[in-house]
Amino acid sequence: MIGSTVRVGTAAPAAVRFSVLGWLAAIAAGVAEALVRLALPEPPTPAELGARGALYVALAALVLALRSGRNAVRWAVTVVLGGVGLLSLVAEPVGWWLAGGSVAAFLAAADGPTVLVVALRVLHVGAVLAALVALYTPSANAFFRAAGR
Repeated sequence: MIGSTVRVGTAAPAAVRFSVLGWLAAIAAGVAEALVRLALPEPPTPAELGARGALYVALAALVLALRSGRNAVRWAVTVVLGGVGLLSLVAEPVGWWLAGGSVAAFLAAADGPTVLVVALRVLHVGAVLAALVALYTPSANAFFRAAGR
């Protein structure tokens, strides 16, 4: 908003709250995907599930810290979840597709849990992109800029 000011200690604007909800939705989609993978022929091990669970708890804490208005938190979320996390979500399917994989053939042969994993991955990516965009709207920029003063 042009000419508006944000005071430190004020509630986060709607864009930041939407971003937090988007990031949390992305994390929830990741948790759901990990659980659905238990029904696949090669399920994650208990150690893998534990590591993933610990990571999701840490990421959720980081996301919730966005409400503080600290720009360093915003950049950490951007790099870790919006950069590294997004890359980890798309690298395998994009590499498979570039190597000649057929999406239609894959989906035609996929069982229910596999289709659910794909749907959760699409939801996960969509939530990340929406949350990332919301994090850099004018009202979010003003909030983080004001909190840094």
